[in-house]
Amino acid sequence: MDNLSDKIEKVNLSDSSTDDSEKSSVSDSDSSSEEDAVPSFNIAMWDFNQCDPRKCSGRKLSRLKLIKTLKVKQRFPGLVLTPTGQKCVSPADRVIVSTKGIAVVDCSWAKLDETPIAALKPAHGRLLPFLVAANPINYGKPLQLSCVEAIAATMYITGFKKEAKFYLDKFSWGHSFLELNDELLEIYSNCSDSQSVVLEQTKYIEREQQLQKERQKARDFPSSSDSESD
Repeated sequence: MDNLSDKIEKVNLSDSSTDDSEKSSVSDSDSSSEEDAVPSFNIAMWDFNQCDPRKCSGRKLSRLKLIKTLKVKQRFPGLVLTPTGQKCVSPADRVIVSTKGIAVVDCSWAKLDETPIAALKPAHGRLLPFLVAANPINYGKPLQLSCVEAIAATMYITGFKKEAKFYLDKFSWGHSFLELNDELLEIYSNCSDSQSVVLEQTKYIEREQQLQKERQKARDFPSSSDSESD
C-alpha cells in the first residue's frame, strides 16, 4: 500500500482551482442521489471572519445553504470541532451527530490566540485525529483542514459516509481529501471510541515515520554500481 508521501505525490490536483463555482445543474438521477445524501442533522459554524471569503469553504457552504452560521455567544448542542476539545472524534459520537449535529469553528490557525474560542463552551467539544489537508491553501499539510474537510471527516468517522462525500463534492478538490486519507478514515471509522482512535493514530504516524527513515537511508546509501566506479 502506498505510504502518505506517495499518495500526496500521486493525487491529481489538476482541477484544484480556488475558484470553485457552484454547480448550476444536475441530472434527475444525480438530484435523487443527492437528496439521499443530504444530512438529516444540523451543520453549523461560528465564523470569526479571519479567512479570505473567496477561499473559505465555510462561506461557500453557507451560500449553498448547507451550513448555518452561529453568533459567537450562541450555544450548539451537538458535536463541536474545536481546538479546546478534550477527546477525539470517534464512531462513539454517532448518536450525538445524528441527533444534535456538527458545528465547526471557522478561524485562522495563525490567529487562534486572539480568537474567543473558550467562550463557546461546547457540551461535546472534539478534536480531529491526524488527517492531511487537500484544500488548495494547505494541500499536503497535516491537521490544517478546511471547514468542509473537518465536517466531512467527522461525518465519515461517525458512519455518515454518503453525507461526507456529498459535502466534499461541492468542491472541485473535494475528492482529493478522501483519496489522501482513505486508509486513515477507514481505520478511524472502525474504531470503538476516542481512545482507540488515538491509539490507531499513533500507530499510523509511527509507521509513516519509520517508512520515511527507511526511504531516506536508501537515498543516502550509495548503490553498488556507484561503489564499483570509484
